[in-house]
Amino acid sequence: MDYTVQNFSFKLKKTIRYLKLYGVGRTIVKIMGQYHMKKEYAVLPANHVTTIPKQHVGIIGCGNFSFSNIAFYLKKNYGNVIKAAMDVNVHRAASLFEKYNAAYFTTNAEEVFTDKTIDLIYVASNHASHAPYAIRALEEGKSVHIEKPNAVNIEQLVNLCNAMQSSKGKVRLGFNRPESKLGKIIIGALNNETGAAMLNWFVAGHEIEKEHWYFASDEGGRILGNLCHWTDLIYRMTPEEKYPIKIIPSRAEKSDCDISVSMIFGDGTIATINFSAKGHTFEGVRETLNAHKGNTLIELKDFQYLRIDTVEKVRKHNLLHRDHGHEIAVKKSYEMHMLDDNAADVSYVWNTGYLVLKIKEALEKNEKVIVESFEKSFPQERVNTK
Repeated sequence: MDYTVQNFSFKLKKTIRYLKLYGVGRTIVKIMGQYHMKKEYAVLPANHVTTIPKQHVGIIGCGNFSFSNIAFYLKKNYGNVIKAAMDVNVHRAASLFEKYNAAYFTTNAEEVFTDKTIDLIYVASNHASHAPYAIRALEEGKSVHIEKPNAVNIEQLVNLCNAMQSSKGKVRLGFNRPESKLGKIIIGALNNETGAAMLNWFVAGHEIEKEHWYFASDEGGRILGNLCHWTDLIYRMTPEEKYPIKIIPSRAEKSDCDISVSMIFGDGTIATINFSAKGHTFEGVRETLNAHKGNTLIELKDFQYLRIDTVEKVRKHNLLHRDHGHEIAVKKSYEMHMLDDNAADVSYVWNTGYLVLKIKEALEKNEKVIVESFEKSFPQERVNTK
């Protein structure tokens, strides 16, 4: 929904609600992001301004997410570190450049990849371009943060893993929920218990118009564009004995809207995602988790409220504002050139990408699918594993 064309009453209610959910700073930048997406300059701003030594980050894809999350948190935590803003829409590139005091904007990604002063690139463009852009950055020896999804088909995923093996650059994936305060608490609570778990997600997603680019044949649809958040989180919630994973799909006419998918893991854990996309959700994506493992029961609502029951002990966490982990995800990628532990390894990049691609396959065919681990599913002759 385009909030900029709604009446004043709607805008006021939306702003008040977001102030409660996200606080003043996040609400302001979210509003600015809406207008950023529609901005058109009569005359583009002066380009290639004076560079300062600390500017060493490139952003590929200057949509709303880059404007209101990636660039916002980079500026908040590290100052003016963005050197280049690239987008195929020059107005969006110029708008992000102007707001965050970058050194230049461009519609040519090669200008960013070949800039020797840039050593870290955040890729947040259209989904089908994520892997190719990331591979190109790795070819130049740069580290790269890849927003979800990391690949839209198996060929892209294989090529990305190969590029990781042959580059000095490091990679992190932009899955933010596991990095959130409540996400970390949940994962820790589950790891403290033994045996199989039961995980049940209900997600009400954003309304997206039929003509949205998400639904273009090569972009992966809502499974790769949205559901990957929760498939990755489930992957990281389950223990090492994950494989084989049996995927059981449930769907009506559409394969990526109003669907349910169950995963049965190698240790007996059962995880289900119910994804509803029926209309507009005023407060953004709504999500609820109910989980049970060992003696622990978990209830999570919208990454703001969490209750954990372990026998007679009850822990409650009620955050002032929602925290989906965006800030820490951006920070970990910025700091991964200093902290090797922040970087992703090839097996994780493959496993999380392969899992959601196989879920997409299961839903499209409306058939059960079995997923094997990196060691069994990756074409080993094409990579030297770490």
